[in-house]
Amino acid sequence: MHGCQVLAAPRNLAEAAPPPVPTSTPAALTVIPTPAADGVNPAGPVLVTATSGTLTSVRMTNDSGREIPGVITPDQTVWKPTTQLGYGRTYKMTIVARGPSGMPTRQVASFTTVSPSSQTQVYLDRAGGDMLVDGATYGIGTVVVAHFDEPIDDKANAERHLSVTTNPPVPGSWYWVDDQNAHWRPEKYYTPGTSVTVNANLYGTPLGDGLYGTEDEHVSFKIGDAHVSIADDHTKQVSVFENGKLVRTMPTSMGMGGTQTIAGTTLSFFTPPGVYTVLDKANPVVMDSSTFGLPIDSRLGYRESIAYATRISIDGIYLHQLNSTVWAQGNTDTSHGCLNLNGENAAWFYNFSVPGDVVEVKNTGGPPLKLWQNGDWTIPWDQWRQGSKLT
Repeated sequence: MHGCQVLAAPRNLAEAAPPPVPTSTPAALTVIPTPAADGVNPAGPVLVTATSGTLTSVRMTNDSGREIPGVITPDQTVWKPTTQLGYGRTYKMTIVARGPSGMPTRQVASFTTVSPSSQTQVYLDRAGGDMLVDGATYGIGTVVVAHFDEPIDDKANAERHLSVTTNPPVPGSWYWVDDQNAHWRPEKYYTPGTSVTVNANLYGTPLGDGLYGTEDEHVSFKIGDAHVSIADDHTKQVSVFENGKLVRTMPTSMGMGGTQTIAGTTLSFFTPPGVYTVLDKANPVVMDSSTFGLPIDSRLGYRESIAYATRISIDGIYLHQLNSTVWAQGNTDTSHGCLNLNGENAAWFYNFSVPGDVVEVKNTGGPPLKLWQNGDWTIPWDQWRQGSKLT
């Protein structure tokens, strides 16, 4: 032996080095939706994934030849479109990829999105019908209204795609008032400073009977100071609180009470007890008794321009200036249902109020405030939650 050393070969060559990759191995691709799929939700996932190998390019076009923009991940394994797809369109994807060893491959896939028999738009409103304004500030009793312009058959699926997120978080629930309107409110009044974001992700959502959502809607707003006014018919006073502190007391004259039947319709002249919210305000507003069935020329009829009018019910109850009843304010109920105030107090309350502020009416006669009148907060929480289609 001359110092030469012979190394023993490995016992298992398969353990020493991986087997060579055949040069003929193409990329392995997964395409979503399944190629040739029909009735695809245009809001659903569209993905091309290279489970082995990499993507070189993906070109997607619709049936008009328009190219749909998309993006490939940095590792070149996943592609997806970056724009919303349309209803009733056929999309073609031309996929170019390379296998693990660089072998080029090309694949073509197509699918067709669903063609709704009808569509519905959703509007994100507040109680009273005005749209919620992005970035606006509202009161602690603000109610979110999802209003659909078509009746909704599958309310449960619609509600799954409606969400309200608050910071800080608070429990809340949707309540379906009818086939076209779902209201959302928290269990208790919001805390001042709360931020609220409403999302209606309804595009591509089947809502029953061939109806689909037209597009998504989103809005965010903030909750301002806590304004709570308590109108007590025992004292004939409106006590106004800001963040828990009494800031003004205003004598008032509320509904005179009693009923009158005209042309088969019974009209009530009470101010319904319950929890209202401020809907809107106008200065002046023309008040016309014929709008609720009381002829202008009847004994109790009227039509006049009223200053500093803050509306709190759908059927026209306001806190407003009425100088002719100053003598009664604080001692006698004389109105058709509104809360009369003197000029100084009406102007102050008008300038103080924002939509969503709370007005609690207590100790008046007559039937209580109903949901359709703006009585969302009058419904107990356990009953409110039962208005959801997901409970």
